[in-house]
Parts: sequence; C-alpha cells; structure tokens
Amino acid sequence: MFKLLFVSSSSACFELDNKNQYYSPAPYSLYLNDEKVRDCDTNVFSLFGLKSDTDYTAAVECDGRRETMIFHTRSERFAINVRDFGAQGDGISDDTKAIRAALDFLPEGGRLYFPAGTYLTFPQAVRSHTTIEFAEGAVLKGSPDRASYQVIPGEVRDVEGRGEIILGAFEGEIREKYQSLISAAYAEDITIIGTGTVDGNAGAGDFWTKFNEFKIARPRLFFFSNCKDINIHGIHACNSASWQFHPFFSDRVSFYDVSISAPKNSPNTDAIDPESCDYVNIIGCKFSVGDDCIAIKSGKIDLGMRFQKPANHHVVRNCLMDFGHGAVTLGSEMSAGIRNLTVEQCYFRGTDRGLRIKTRRGRGKLCDISGVVFDNIRMDGVRTPVVMNMYYNCCDPDRYTEYVWSREHLPVDDRTPHLGSFHFYNLNCTDAEVAACYIDGLPEMPIDEVCFKDCSISFKEDAEPGVPAMENFAEKRCKLGMYLDNVKRIVIDNVKLEGVVGENIIVQHNDELIVK
Repeated sequence: MFKLLFVSSSSACFELDNKNQYYSPAPYSLYLNDEKVRDCDTNVFSLFGLKSDTDYTAAVECDGRRETMIFHTRSERFAINVRDFGAQGDGISDDTKAIRAALDFLPEGGRLYFPAGTYLTFPQAVRSHTTIEFAEGAVLKGSPDRASYQVIPGEVRDVEGRGEIILGAFEGEIREKYQSLISAAYAEDITIIGTGTVDGNAGAGDFWTKFNEFKIARPRLFFFSNCKDINIHGIHACNSASWQFHPFFSDRVSFYDVSISAPKNSPNTDAIDPESCDYVNIIGCKFSVGDDCIAIKSGKIDLGMRFQKPANHHVVRNCLMDFGHGAVTLGSEMSAGIRNLTVEQCYFRGTDRGLRIKTRRGRGKLCDISGVVFDNIRMDGVRTPVVMNMYYNCCDPDRYTEYVWSREHLPVDDRTPHLGSFHFYNLNCTDAEVAACYIDGLPEMPIDEVCFKDCSISFKEDAEPGVPAMENFAEKRCKLGMYLDNVKRIVIDNVKLEGVVGENIIVQHNDELIVK
C-alpha cells in the first residue's frame, strides 16, 4: 500500500502505491508508533522531528484498513542548534556570521538545526556530509541587497595546471554569478530537510525589477556544482532572485515532498532546473512559479561539446504544478542531450503549457533527446498540453536571426539538434485553450517519432487565443487541434478531442501517419 522513499536522521518520506495523480484516491490517517499524526490526501507524505538511529512504526489507515511499516532513521554524529552560535532569529538582526560559524564548525556527519524564527542572512556555503534542518516556523531569509552577494567566477584554473574548477553557470554557459543563498561545490552527502522555509526575499530588492539589466548572473536560491548525493526533503523554497534550485553537473540529486513558489509575474523564477545531472528524482513536490516548474537542461553548444555530459535518468512523479510557463520542460539549453526521462502520475493545473520541449538550430549535434516517456498525466486549465518546438527564440543573442526562424531546408552540420522518439500515454486534459498539441520540427532534421495513446483533450468553451510556442512570427491560435509539422512517424491511438475549431489533426511534412 505504501513504500519508503527516503529516510534521514530526523525525517522520512513515503509514497502510496496507486495510479492517481498527486492526490490519493481517498483521505487517510497517518500514524507514528500507534499515535495519530494527521489526516492526509496526497500520494506522498512525510514525518519529521524524529530521533536518529531509531526504529519507528508508520501506519496508514483508510476505510478501516491499516497497513504498517517499520523503518530505521539514519545515525548522525551531532545535532547543533544554530542559536548556540549567536543566531538571533528575530527577523531584524543579521545572522550571517552566526550561521557561517555554525556551518564551519559543525562536525562532519552532523546536523545544524534551525528552530522557529526568521534568520536574515547573506549567502552561505555548505560542506560535504552536512544535514541542515529547518523546523516548523523557521525561515531562512536572504538579504535583498545586491551588494551582499559576492561575485563568484564562472571557473578558476588550478594553480598547478590540473584543469579548471567550475563554480558558476547560468542559462547553459559558464559565467560569473552572484553567490547563491545556499551553495555547494564539489561536495557530497548534503541533506536539507524540515517543514521550514528558505526565502530568497528577491521582491524586496531589485533582482526582479531590474532583471534585464544584470550583466552578472543573478543568484539562485540553491546552487550545487559538481556535487553528488544531494537530498532535499520537505522544505518550502520561495522567492529566489532567479531559479530556485539549480543542480549543475551533479549526480544522485533528489527532491521529496518539497514545495516551491514565486509570484506569477516574477521573472525567470524556475523551480528546479537540473543541468547535466545523472539520476535525479523529483517526487511528491508542489510548484507555482513565474517560469518553468521543472526545466531539464544540459548546456548550450560550447558547454555541451566541451564536457559531453547529458541529462540522464530523471524521474518526475506524483507532482502538482499549479502555475508556470511549462510544467515539465526539456531545454532549451540541452546541447549535450537528454536521455531516459519518465514523467508520470502528475497533475498540471493552470500552467501555460504542460509537457514542453524546446530547442533550436545552434544547440548542436550532441543535442540528442531519447528515451522520453510521459504517462498518466492530468491537466486542468493548461492552455496547450503538449508543445515541441525546434524554433525556440529566447535566451540567445541571435534569437531573431534568419538562421533560427528559417523554414527552409538548411544544411545539417555540427550545430543541428536532433529529437528522437516521444511517447505520450494516458493524458487527460480539460479546459485547454490554445492547441491540443503543437509540434514543430526542422525540415532538415524532422523529429523521429511522436506517439499519443489513450489520451483525451477538451477545450474550454470561452477559450482565449494565445501563442502555443515561443518562436519568431508565431501566430495566435485558439482551439487548434493536434498540429504536427516535420515529424517522420506519427501514431495517434485512441485519442479523443472535444471542442476543436477546424480539423482535429493537422499534419505536414510527414513520412508515416497512423491513426487508430
């Protein structure tokens, strides 16, 4: 009935075994050692405030049926209260030095505990084998003053000639950046847990109002460069100056039961953007941000060709996306490729686009996308459920050039991207507005295959027009059916469309079309 997803020294996360999207089929009660903790209605649930190296019994009860599980928390060397280092937590005092001292002197394998309170701070760095816990009512709040953020070089050269150390990157390029509120580089075994909040506080400064004027990359809320074994569990992250979480060239990174938010009009505040990472889990999380909820990346062409590290083995499951430009996005910086992605049992509610894939000429020949499956997704009020766009016109100086927008058959060279096979199963979409799907491949490099099976898409009666994909000369659409251009093989199997204006299926420049 349920399984253990993650356990730390003081928390545990579980997942019900069902096919529902994000919410459980029925409410249930959660027990710890035979004492009722609370009532729940989501497929993923958590326990906090546990003791380390201890056996516990968790139980789930629904309709008179109870299932139990015994689990054991991780051991730890020490747990230290940040207030013992002088942190005030009063929302007025500057707690930067106290927090930094606590992190510096925390023994390896220890846990730094933040009790309830508001802790104002400048950026902090985290070392290997560290756990940070934010208790209920604890808020780590970033300074809104740009001058408080140290400028970090994109990369530094080893003084003995052993190569470069990458410390900063943004939008697919190595570049100097303002230090993130919480960051780690070349570290391992970092755990951040709790029911408290990490608040970037960006709206109190000029990070959002002057975002187009920044020549140095704005800070992320969390930035992990070349790290491994990172676990984020339970916290609420919000109001970053730019992306909330940016794991970069990192392996085995997991997010469990995390909530992430920013205002709808906050610029470029993606929730989780794993870049060139291997083995990423995003399970049971809730999103509502000003840009993409999840954007999986692998760099622009220079970064992709130099390191050739694709995004690989990503799982997104049992997540709720309440608002964002795209619920789950691939790209556009994906020049080293994306492989083996599964998105399942998710609920998208009110996002501009649901499943969004974006690339363009210039991303390069290593931009090869394969092994992508989207299954069992519910979408309500998503304006365009599926978008695949190979003419993406953002984030590059040459975005408006003919090379990007040309519909001619250009020569295939080292800059030409490739999209492979994509499978969309069991999509249930209601109140769409712009298009059922909008798939736009390149004439010189058509998309290999797109398969829709057992899907239902209906339109909102009073739908408003909009642009389905960000590309030059894009026309507004309203209640457009399934539009597919430059796709070699198309399979449409048991797909129901309601409320389309015009033809249900519009296909151009295609080798094989199968409609069942």
